[in-house]
Amino acid sequence: MILMTLIMILILMISNIMMFISIILSKKFFMDREKSSPFECGFDPKSSARIPFSLHFFLITIIFLIFDVEIALIFPIIYLFKMVNFFIWMKTSFFFFIILLLGIYHEWNQNMLTWTN
Repeated sequence: MILMTLIMILILMISNIMMFISIILSKKFFMDREKSSPFECGFDPKSSARIPFSLHFFLITIIFLIFDVEIALIFPIIYLFKMVNFFIWMKTSFFFFIILLLGIYHEWNQNMLTWTN
């Protein structure tokens, strides 16, 4: 029991010494503003929150959400391949992918996918 206690104390001492050495040798400073602040869409989080932002950030976010939901809708189509008739599955899949392609064409036509100032 005494040996186990000594081993535990030794382990705690070694781990504390290693943490202390890593804190001393690390290159991070407590007041380093760039390293400790989060990055949110190109904004400085310590400045005013009422500044205008680029509409492209919003559009890219909406496009990502739309295609993320569409990918979540594609998985059941793959699963339904074995459950329903092939022609019904093909018609449903074709209709869904046509809607996807029309959405991409519309976004491309509206210049939402180009990043210009």
